[in-house]
Amino acid sequence: MDEKQMEQMAKEILQAQKAQKPIVNLTDRFPDVTVAEAYAIQMKLVQLRLKSGEKIVGRKIGLCAKANQIMFGVDEPIYGHIFNTMVIPEGEPVSLSKLAKPVIEAEICFVMKEELKGPGVDVAKALAATAGVLPAFEIAGNRYKEQRKKAPDGISDDSGACGVVLGGQLTPVNGIDLRLIGMVLDKDGEIIATGAGAAVLGNPAQAVASLANKLAEYDMSIGKGEFIISGSLHAAFFVEKPCSYRALFDRLGSVSVRFVS
Repeated sequence: MDEKQMEQMAKEILQAQKAQKPIVNLTDRFPDVTVAEAYAIQMKLVQLRLKSGEKIVGRKIGLCAKANQIMFGVDEPIYGHIFNTMVIPEGEPVSLSKLAKPVIEAEICFVMKEELKGPGVDVAKALAATAGVLPAFEIAGNRYKEQRKKAPDGISDDSGACGVVLGGQLTPVNGIDLRLIGMVLDKDGEIIATGAGAAVLGNPAQAVASLANKLAEYDMSIGKGEFIISGSLHAAFFVEKPCSYRALFDRLGSVSVRFVS
C-alpha cells in the first residue's frame, strides 16, 4: 500500500467508527497488506483522532493466546489505543445501538505510575512502573463488514478498541503473583467463564512489557498515568441483546457493566 491508500483507509475507518456503518475488510481490498502497513494505518487513525481533540488515556493488548495468534497469522500480540471518549463509568448503561458487533472481555488493567519506554522492557521493569491494577471490562468492536480474517483487519481498526469499564479498587502489585489471580465471569447472575492471569502470555505484566517494546518501534511510550488493559482471561463473548455482566477477581475486587437497547 502507498501513503495515499493508507491515509484513505484511516479516514474510512474513522468514519465507520463514528457512523457505525461497516466498510469492506482491509484484507479484501488489499489481500497482500502486511502487519507493518496495518500498524501504519492505525497510527494515521490515531493522529486523526488526536487532531479532532481526543486524548490517549490508555492502551489495549489483544491476541495474547498462541492459538489466536496462529489463527490470524501472527507471532505476537496486537495493540491499540484507548481514547478518553472510550472510557465508560461503571454503573452507566451502555447502549448497544452505539456499538458495532460488540464483544466483552474481562481483563486485568495496569495503571502506570511512571513512563515505560522500550526497547528492553521486561516483566520486572513493567511491574516497577505500575502503580497498581484494576479489574476491567474491555468492549471491543469491529468496523468491518465481515469478521476479521487476518491480523491486519484488526490492527488497522485500532485492534477493535471501543470501550473500557474500570473497577473501583486499585490494588498495588507488591506481594501479588498476577499469574495466579483467578476470575469468575457471570452474565445476568449465571457463571459463564472462569480464568486466571496466567492466560495472558503466562503473566499479564509480560503483555505490558511487550506493548512498551512495540511502541518503541514508533518512538512512542506508555505514559505516566495511562492504563493498560492487558488481555482477556477468557474467550470473548458477543453481546447481542440487553444483559448485565460482572467479573469478580481474586484480591482485585470486581467490575460490572449493563447493556441496554
